[in-house]
Amino acid sequence: MEEKQEERKKKKRPVLLILLLLFGIAWIWSWVPVTEHITLDLLPAEDKNIRIVLITDLHSCWYGSGQKDLLQRIDREQPDLVMLGGDFFDDVVKDDNAKITAEYLAGKYPCYYVTGNHEYWSGRAEEMKTYMENLGICVLAGECETVTIHGCDIDVCGVDDPTDIGISSWREQLEYAYVQSDPTHLRLLLTHRPELVKEYARYDFDLIMAGHAHGGQFLIPFLNKGAYAPDQGLLAEYVNGIYELPNGSIMEVSRGLARESTPAPRFFDHPEVVVIDIK
Repeated sequence: MEEKQEERKKKKRPVLLILLLLFGIAWIWSWVPVTEHITLDLLPAEDKNIRIVLITDLHSCWYGSGQKDLLQRIDREQPDLVMLGGDFFDDVVKDDNAKITAEYLAGKYPCYYVTGNHEYWSGRAEEMKTYMENLGICVLAGECETVTIHGCDIDVCGVDDPTDIGISSWREQLEYAYVQSDPTHLRLLLTHRPELVKEYARYDFDLIMAGHAHGGQFLIPFLNKGAYAPDQGLLAEYVNGIYELPNGSIMEVSRGLARESTPAPRFFDHPEVVVIDIK
């Protein structure tokens, strides 16, 4: 009897080792950054394409010496606009990598920035906003800025994260930003939170860009749902890619770039730079 039990244990060992190996490979593979390309038909046929790079949830994470792995990835795409969708800085990780990234991007591209919850958790959100403004990055907190790219007028609206200001003030920011926009322009909204879809659906933004969910940390294959996301809970709905809202607005949710700043590993959930081609 004891001999049979020992034989069973021996048979199980290779299986467990294989499972552990596969687990390790999936874990390492899931931390490799990727560039995701999305094409949206939002412009009249005669207008030229507009390319936007969306970066969210960097959390001041490391992407090579001088952030070269990330910055070269962005440069290859030659964007017209760069959107920084909150949690660019972190409340624990030092600012060094975020500042290297911001300084480089500000020197090459028109950049727009909104806060995330971690900027507020750091207690230094206003300091971070001032830093970005001094670089020439447009900080949006209930404002709308108009920019013309390839002859197309674009209204870029943005709101703070509601962590510090509260949901009522956040709604006021959203309303104020929207009423400043022009219905004849392409209207974009940069925000950190994807879960507030009922609020966004009250306004006719053409494209909403968000992050915050980190792809649900464990992105469930084939379902495109996250195992868990902040402010959405289990089986989170808005974690990755394109969603059409009830009013017809399009929302793009980035999985973000957080790596060493998060205690939980990523699975099937590559950090990403999102490239949006608007036609």
